[in-house]
Amino acid sequence: MQTLRTITLTLLLGVWGVLPASAQASEATWQALQAGGLVILMRHALAPGIGDPPGFELSECDTQRNLSAEGRAQAEAIGRALREREVPIEAVYTSRWCRARDTANLLALGSVTPAPWLDSFFRERSEQRARTQAARERILAWQGPGNLLMVTHQVNITALTGSGVGSGEMIVVRPEEDGINVIGRLQAGSPR
Repeated sequence: MQTLRTITLTLLLGVWGVLPASAQASEATWQALQAGGLVILMRHALAPGIGDPPGFELSECDTQRNLSAEGRAQAEAIGRALREREVPIEAVYTSRWCRARDTANLLALGSVTPAPWLDSFFRERSEQRARTQAARERILAWQGPGNLLMVTHQVNITALTGSGVGSGEMIVVRPEEDGINVIGRLQAGSPR
């Protein structure tokens, strides 16, 4: 019985030891964002499904996979979290897909500029290299003083960082002479 208690206590202490480190990493990322000069790569908020339906038209939102009510609330909550933490956003670029544009607009962080180089290449794999290179050039050219926010798609973020990302999740990067340095990930909260 004593051995079981010792094992249980050891496991609990191990779990508790991991949680604060994760929270500290998240807090360090928020602090870095408050200082500015970074780029936030954000996947659009929750839009259930994969890809787009047959008959997809970029200019017609009703032919696309769009944000759910939960996704709209998620985008608003993320924008609120960025404002509450006083993260300076100097520019907002977005994919032209409606779910990305809607996310960017619902964040309410400033004017939103549609950018074809942030468009998804999920169906157009031949566009991956050109879009990734154009986005990479924008990231590497960023000098602040505030932060640059790019709302795009999972495939685009994975191509830039080598890491997957969930709906509404953000990967924060620092442009450096030798490339893009990932400094943290944020999931800015749930809808109120």
